[in-house]
Amino acid sequence: MLELSKYIEHTLLKQDAKKEELKKLFDEAIKYSFKGVCVNPVNVKMAKEYLKDTNVKIVTVVGFPLGANKSDVKAYETQKAIEDGADEIDMVINVSALKDKDYSFVQKDIETVKKACLDKPLKVILETDLLEKEEIKKACEICIEAKADFVKTSTGFVKNGVGAKVEDVKLMAETVKNKGLGVKASAGIRDKQKALAMIEAGADRLGTSSGVAIVS
Repeated sequence: MLELSKYIEHTLLKQDAKKEELKKLFDEAIKYSFKGVCVNPVNVKMAKEYLKDTNVKIVTVVGFPLGANKSDVKAYETQKAIEDGADEIDMVINVSALKDKDYSFVQKDIETVKKACLDKPLKVILETDLLEKEEIKKACEICIEAKADFVKTSTGFVKNGVGAKVEDVKLMAETVKNKGLGVKASAGIRDKQKALAMIEAGADRLGTSSGVAIVS
């Protein structure tokens, strides 16, 4: 039987999140044995301390949510996050550079962060709401070349964005799975039915703030 909790990165990235909300997130991650929690970099140290005697992974975001920071800034964010206890890094690509077909820039941006990750897995957020299908495929191919560990759909911060779509996850999985990369579907996954559809399409991880509703 599919154990949904093992796919879920229980997520709280909103800018007005309070400490009690974060503690609730951590408690829920422990209670439901979620794969991880995904929090902003400023909250990594707190998460690491709170979850130190558990198997819950600490995931954080870099260049978030626009992906428009300089590469060395993204790398520094990554380095500091790992020092604070992050187990995995989710970076946002430079969407503008991808749109401009400046593929070498996009690849170097990812490679710079990957180097700063040391042995920690790197997930690359493509922001699929802003991309055409061929751009999603090209971004995945760049992530393969840059030796990322996962491709991820969305930040959840695009105005009027849909977030993860089954057809996008399927395209991403078809492009990267045979090269050893995983797929993380994120944003807009609020119920069990959609979660199962994402996994069926090829998702290895689910980034969601609705983890409890999904597994209940």
